[in-house]
Amino acid sequence: MNTDSWKSSGLTWLWVSALVIISDQITKLWVLNSFALYEFKEILPVFNLTYVRNYGAAFSFLSDAGGWQKYFFSIIAVGVSLLLCYWLRKQHKSQWHLNLSYTLVIGGAIGNLIDRLEHGFVVDFLDFHWGVHHFPAFNVADMAICAGAGLLILDAFLHPESKQDKK
Repeated sequence: MNTDSWKSSGLTWLWVSALVIISDQITKLWVLNSFALYEFKEILPVFNLTYVRNYGAAFSFLSDAGGWQKYFFSIIAVGVSLLLCYWLRKQHKSQWHLNLSYTLVIGGAIGNLIDRLEHGFVVDFLDFHWGVHHFPAFNVADMAICAGAGLLILDAFLHPESKQDKK
């Protein structure tokens, strides 16, 4: 791929992934340096900052699987990121809705991948609750993945014609 085609492709949006990774890692570093494991600070009656470790995936899926899940989720993060980069390369930079969604997911996947490789777990710290009922804690990378997936779903509804095969 020559420089001109790179500049006109969706790859020019990878700066969004870089911002997600940087903000994710800075916030996690702050949590690691400021909180003991399970320590929390109430911010609002329904929101705490707390340091928890997630050895699994979303909602602690497979967190007690014995360690192999670290490699499994790492492979998935790399594979999904590479696939999304391939798709970014294939589309024009003006397709901001898809480019933004892909780069948010890439940034979030790599942010959590860094944790898995460095610590063996993902650092989570955003804890929303209602009384004694807690939503699973999450982090900036998780927010980016959810926002990217949400934008992707929204795009499918707003632009269904672009998903159909042209005959």
